[in-house]
Amino acid sequence: MLLVWLYGVMVVGAVSRSVYQIATDFGRAPLAYSLSAVAGVVYGFITYSLVRGGERARRAALVCCAAELVGVLTVGTWTLVEPSAFPDATVWSDYGMGYVFIPVLLPLSALYWLRAADKQRPEAA
Repeated sequence: MLLVWLYGVMVVGAVSRSVYQIATDFGRAPLAYSLSAVAGVVYGFITYSLVRGGERARRAALVCCAAELVGVLTVGTWTLVEPSAFPDATVWSDYGMGYVFIPVLLPLSALYWLRAADKQRPEAA
């Protein structure tokens, strides 16, 4: 339940931030604002998958969490190596430092939880 709540908070944060930035000043940092919007969509899909439940939703959540982690690590590293490419921060900048590192910790936690739940399932044995 905590993962669903945290993902829900991240949906609101990422989507509202990106919508505002895209609507008011898109030309300033189109890559950063677009990546924040993508992050919001990813968070939304993961939230939906976790709430929905079921085997297909669980597998979709696993794939999306892995993709999210790759995105956070890629964008986080990119913002450190070439900060000039990002005149404004994204949700995933500096591994989510602006969001108290929740963007990097959340997919790690979700992947751990989903994998641990897999091992506890009778058909997984």
